Amino acid sequence: MLPVLHGDVSNAARALLTVAPGARRRAGARLVAEAAEAAAHVAQTGRLHPRYGNGSLMAAARKTRLADEPGFDDPDYCACVIEVLRAVMRYRGAKGAM
Repeated sequence: MLPVLHGDVSNAARALLTVAPGARRRAGARLVAEAAEAAAHVAQTGRLHPRYGNGSLMAAARKTRLADEPGFDDPDYCACVIEVLRAVMRYRGAKGAM
């Protein structure tokens, strides 16, 4: 997966907003896995992944439905941002790069 920037987190959080709260952990993990798969594909072939794009979390998230981006005064959005960051940390921890 490419380095995770603010835009990646906000787009992934917007994707999680469209998912039921109980399914967000799994959806966040799926987005991270798709970004990682795409990055590996790009590294191997030099071409974008046909479904997940360039290996960024933003590209993986943008293939899904996205909610409008609220502000940080929205507790549901904040929970989604936190879940995205946790998914990235779990992935990085699993890869030994935390």
